[in-house]
Amino acid sequence: MGLDLILILKAIIISIVEGLTEFVPVSSTGHMILVGELINFKGEFANMFTVVIQLGAILAVVVLYWKKISSSVVQFFQYIFTGGKEGKTGFRFGINVIVGSIPAMIIGLLLHDAIKGLFTPVAVIYGFIVGGILLIVIENIFRKRRPKATNIDDITPKESLVVGVAQCFAMWPGMSRSASTIMGGWIGGLSTPVAAEFSFFLAIPAMFGSTLLDMIKFDYSIMDTTNWVALGVGFVVAFIVALVVMNKFVSYLKKKPMRVFAVYRVIVGVLLAILVFTNIISLPPL
Repeated sequence: MGLDLILILKAIIISIVEGLTEFVPVSSTGHMILVGELINFKGEFANMFTVVIQLGAILAVVVLYWKKISSSVVQFFQYIFTGGKEGKTGFRFGINVIVGSIPAMIIGLLLHDAIKGLFTPVAVIYGFIVGGILLIVIENIFRKRRPKATNIDDITPKESLVVGVAQCFAMWPGMSRSASTIMGGWIGGLSTPVAAEFSFFLAIPAMFGSTLLDMIKFDYSIMDTTNWVALGVGFVVAFIVALVVMNKFVSYLKKKPMRVFAVYRVIVGVLLAILVFTNIISLPPL
């Protein structure tokens, strides 16, 4: 039996969407759900695919920040084995990532199945609009204040916990993990670029843990050759696109506010709401 090229093409489209939106504050999950509806990329394999290709985005973080990650891991254990004489910076960074990851880990484990039940287009619409409004309001309140942390190594465990709690709101599809953590960073006193970069690092345990849970529960008996090829191609595409976008996004945040992303979210959410509630398009209910 030959490969289903249409399915592979749909997988590539979804992977491009993932790479473009994973690390910007517009919700990658929301966009993948909506685009999946538009191109009819749905079902058990599609649900697993949209989760697993996030590993490609995680790999992009690891590659882009390999120097920081590898040195921090070495310093973390240096600090432990030397009784605090060496590696303080890396140890502190590691503690911040651990502290920032705990809230999402707890909520994710306790409410994993309930959260998956929210993955519908209508829930995404609500997430787009509410998340966009919150971005505008919180940026106007906190972004003008002088940040307490302008370097990622200046972050304290207290600030990382604030960001970690904020990350939990991203479990509602359409809210955006990037938007939630950056808003948490503003509230905690981080500069926007630092909040964005810390968000990237928190993505590694958060996304890896979520993906692992889904992969354990997935029924692999439905997989055929086309599915495996689509998964491999999707992983590579998501990785490449995410790698490019992350670089551009951090550079953008050093110069400009995030209002453009907030406005985009609200416009898309409102337009989709109008189309759904006037029955111009039909989407599954929440």
